[in-house]
Amino acid sequence: MFGLVFAISFWTLALVTTSFWFSTPWILLHLYFTYNRSANKTRRDDALKSLGVSSTNRRLVGFFHPYCNAGGGGERVLWAAVAALQRNEPEVISVVYSGDVDTSKEEIIEKVKTRFGITLDPSKIIFVFLRLRGLLDAATWPYFTLLGQSIGSMYLVWEAMTKLIPDLYIDTMGYAFTFHVVNWVAHVPVGTYVHYPTISTDMLGGVKNHKRWHTSLDTISSSYILSSARLVYYRLFMYYYSLSLRSASFLIVNSSWTKDHVDSILQHTDPFIDFIHLCNPVLLALYFLTTYNKNPITSSQVIYPPCDTREMVSFPLKERERVIVSVAQFRPGKDHATQLYALHELIKAHPEYGKTGTTGKTAVKLVLIGGCRNEEDASRVSELKMLAKELGLEDRVEFFVNASYSDMLEWLRKASIGMNTMVEEHFGINIVEYMAAGVIPVVHASGGPLKDIVVPYDGKPTGYHAQTPGEFAEALHTALSLDAEEDLAIRERARAWAVMKFSQEEFEKGWDCSGWKKLIRN
Repeated sequence: MFGLVFAISFWTLALVTTSFWFSTPWILLHLYFTYNRSANKTRRDDALKSLGVSSTNRRLVGFFHPYCNAGGGGERVLWAAVAALQRNEPEVISVVYSGDVDTSKEEIIEKVKTRFGITLDPSKIIFVFLRLRGLLDAATWPYFTLLGQSIGSMYLVWEAMTKLIPDLYIDTMGYAFTFHVVNWVAHVPVGTYVHYPTISTDMLGGVKNHKRWHTSLDTISSSYILSSARLVYYRLFMYYYSLSLRSASFLIVNSSWTKDHVDSILQHTDPFIDFIHLCNPVLLALYFLTTYNKNPITSSQVIYPPCDTREMVSFPLKERERVIVSVAQFRPGKDHATQLYALHELIKAHPEYGKTGTTGKTAVKLVLIGGCRNEEDASRVSELKMLAKELGLEDRVEFFVNASYSDMLEWLRKASIGMNTMVEEHFGINIVEYMAAGVIPVVHASGGPLKDIVVPYDGKPTGYHAQTPGEFAEALHTALSLDAEEDLAIRERARAWAVMKFSQEEFEKGWDCSGWKKLIRN
């Protein structure tokens, strides 16, 4: 009896204290949100007037993509979606929330055309430029990077919603924690296209097993205490990440690999954190404020990223040069170093590839084509050039940084092999481009390239998989030494599969059926 009286007394005191300290700032925030939404009508009218249109019957679809000018596969998805809206929904205006404050609207649209071959109508798109995109950079958060970037994304979307509120908000970069801010500030439906989960059950397992990867430190991985603390941190992050994803109105993913991971996150529970919520009135109140009156999503929908194969399928399949091409942003996860080591192993095992032979066959060349987002990426390119020199490959490797779309197409037109070495690549739109162009893919045996893209067609191979530099070297040798008949056959199969499964038309069909139209018309 005493315990029951104590428990009731404790909770009564806790709730009174909580209501005093918690309700006042929440009321002030509610008043601010209400003011911001009322002021949005003027901002909306001004934005539409800048396009020369009235607000009558116009609906705004907002895309949160702070790195919209980066030129990668994620950006292709963004601009393909915007282009589809412009073609198929003439009354819809796209709003792109960008952090490219030093770039103009005209420059971004021109780069989209140059890099992706996508033409946009400037009269149907509004850019909202955000000032503090640096809060999303990993370098800004050397410790607790996931948490720091998530907090940074919440601040950035707050800035976005104070500049212009759309009728539908779509995150196309993977910042799920922005959903709560949009719900609180704007009261509009939220959707997302997930390229790669921010955290996964594999990461949790890696921490439990003291696994080291390129984002972790040896001192943490080798320490039981530090690894245990990081595990608690990851468990908390996973719990709230799962809540965030479930709060979306629709959830699209780019591959079956991503779907498997995201669906497991959607089903994720943690009794320990549930218990913490029950014991802490503040957390319990925040939990209900975040999840109340929601119909949580329990599974995701796969819509493969688009690849504009129309020009690539015209490339000839015969008489290709002995060029290995790599198209990927110069980011750490892309693991360009493995490509250099693979080429080194190839020439070491088969010296004939390192020089022009008496048969007239030229030496093998590796061409690295990719975008640089910032100084860190540019520094990475310099390091790769130094590595190529150390391996004696400076004459066999060429770098094309921020190359134009036409230049990339020219290399795909004449290359024999396309290489991708990223471990657990979530999809790999560059690999689809290889296949559509008739380039034989040699890719890492994991993720989307293994499960979705480089798969048998009519029961026969469309490319090769590898894991280590030695395995990549052997796969490259196999592809380079095919006889003419099999060489042509594998290129034909790869192209047929890419065109059938990953075209712009297939993407637009999926996009139209994803559920966003129902939300925008409510």
